[in-house]
Amino acid sequence: MTENMLHLFEYEFFRNAVWAALLASVTCGITGSYIVAKRMVFISGGITHASFGGIGIAYFLGFNPVAGAAVFSILSALGIEYVSGKTNVREDSAIGILWSLGMALGIIFVFMTPGYAPNLMSYLFGSILTVGKTDLLLMLGLSAVIVGFFARFYHTILFISFDEEYARAHRIAVGLFKYILISLVALTIVMNIRIVGIILVISFLTIPQSTANLFTKNLRMMMIYSIIIGITGSLTGIYISYYLDIPSGATIIFAFVVLFGLAKIIQVLRTRMLIRRQVNQLSNQ
Repeated sequence: MTENMLHLFEYEFFRNAVWAALLASVTCGITGSYIVAKRMVFISGGITHASFGGIGIAYFLGFNPVAGAAVFSILSALGIEYVSGKTNVREDSAIGILWSLGMALGIIFVFMTPGYAPNLMSYLFGSILTVGKTDLLLMLGLSAVIVGFFARFYHTILFISFDEEYARAHRIAVGLFKYILISLVALTIVMNIRIVGIILVISFLTIPQSTANLFTKNLRMMMIYSIIIGITGSLTGIYISYYLDIPSGATIIFAFVVLFGLAKIIQVLRTRMLIRRQVNQLSNQ
């Protein structure tokens, strides 16, 4: 079994898939922890689906769909942040409007594009086994930016995540940092669309982080645990999808859900053991 697994590394597409899984786990592990801590899951879902508008427009104009998705996602993210903070429009309403607008524009422009869009399904559902070197270089660059930014401004991000008023009281440019952070979230979403697709990328940003959150409330440790869980689930999903010949993106997410279930069982058992131990200590007194 081990020899068969190692044999797969002889293929370039499989090596690329493994590297993509590692880089995706880093980017999603870090930015996803911010999303979960800030309770922005719905916002990231809106950005994810709005990116489809950029893909459709790029197809119609003959540009790279990833570039179109990146531009549209960042503009949508900044728009949501601005509208929710500067106007009286409710945040959930702004997200719903941009979510619907992005999906509608994507469908319209794909329909208007002459011929057939052959790679469209890969953007909707992902295909990590088709990731190329250009994708890896872009993901590597984004990983370096995210790691560097979060390492340099960790305490600032920590304050913004849990207590914006405290951050403002210390004269931190909260608005600027929120715009930067939401832009990094948008880029993370776009770069990982090729792996799990628009439909499932939100799971990559939330399930490993929610699993990590079962065992720690510390943001730094949540990021580290999320990366480890992301790597474990991604590699497991890749191997299973390859051997069973099933969609890789969906298999990776399924692996995440299984890991979350196992983690929840461990947490419940550990809690019961602690309660039982405390009861025994009280009875012995």
